[in-house]
Amino acid sequence: MTSNNMCDIKDDVKDALKEFRFRKNPKNAALLLKVDREKQKICVDELIENVQIEELQDIIPEHEPRYIIYTYKMEHSDGRISYPMCFIFYTPSNIQMELQVLYAGMKLVLQREAGLTRVYEVRELEELTEDWLKEKLSR
Repeated sequence: MTSNNMCDIKDDVKDALKEFRFRKNPKNAALLLKVDREKQKICVDELIENVQIEELQDIIPEHEPRYIIYTYKMEHSDGRISYPMCFIFYTPSNIQMELQVLYAGMKLVLQREAGLTRVYEVRELEELTEDWLKEKLSR
């Protein structure tokens, strides 16, 4: 763990990020990451293949923060198809301050490790909709 990081990002998480980033499956998918507070490390919570963004509302615990790496099959108005990948930081507003600080402190480190520039923050799970994602990705 480096002096400016609050948590470790172990090789298994780095490998999962790399594998997810270079996957060939054209379906929507999510890689959920969380902080293991006891071990002070980032860990993979779940890899979900073929998942719509709205389905994450039922999968992610409402009262716990998560880092979500999401890849989305986007159909453009001119007929092109792209597969943007984004980093979504979910942090409910009603969690302990210590947990908010821990997750916020690791956000940039994890974002850099994942190599993603499309970064969005969500406070309520109900915000995770396809319309919300399309609006964010079209900017």
